[in-house]
Amino acid sequence: MPTDHALLHLLHLVSPSLPVGMFAYSQGLETAVQQGWIRNAQQAATWINGLLQHHVGQVDLPVLQRLYTAFQQQDVTAVEYWNRYLYACRETQELRAEEIALGRTFARLLRELAVPEAAEWYQRSPPICYASLFALASVHWQIPLNSCLQGYTWSWLENQVAAAVKLVPLGQSEGQTILLQCLPRLPCYVEQALSLTDDEIGANTPALAFASAWHETQYARLFRS
Repeated sequence: MPTDHALLHLLHLVSPSLPVGMFAYSQGLETAVQQGWIRNAQQAATWINGLLQHHVGQVDLPVLQRLYTAFQQQDVTAVEYWNRYLYACRETQELRAEEIALGRTFARLLRELAVPEAAEWYQRSPPICYASLFALASVHWQIPLNSCLQGYTWSWLENQVAAAVKLVPLGQSEGQTILLQCLPRLPCYVEQALSLTDDEIGANTPALAFASAWHETQYARLFRS
């Protein structure tokens, strides 16, 4: 369990008010609504939970775990490897542009919050991924690995539900219901991610790739991806 100090830092990291611009991205959800794949709260919940299990749980979380370990061990080579790996898993131009924008903004923010290692990564090329910096901040503030993974997953989930509330649209109570439906599954997805070998990391979410690619030329949109 995290200490009070680490828990407060984790709450800070996953706060929707953290100024990294995550609210501007729907990760294909906007196109899924536009295409008629999502018309109500149940369909939104199915879409979000599917991505949690088969994308976040199969790619982001196991890579985040490896990044966390690499930062703990001050293994710059491993950090660079898994950062590039995660970036390569972003299948569309929009998803890669999102990664670049979030990572650069997050690095600048952490530098201003006196996380000394962030200054170095802010200057690096290729761009540093958002998850890489989440791992860096978690190690710096001594947030336990399991709490780091659950916090990252919660932050992703909350952002997706907020986007669904705007796009479907849904009522605020329906959005909270989706959060409560998904919440008990988060520890399972974290446990699953921790059990994966390097060769087992990878997503099978073609609908996300299609939706994100189509969103690049969607005529009217609220979100950047």
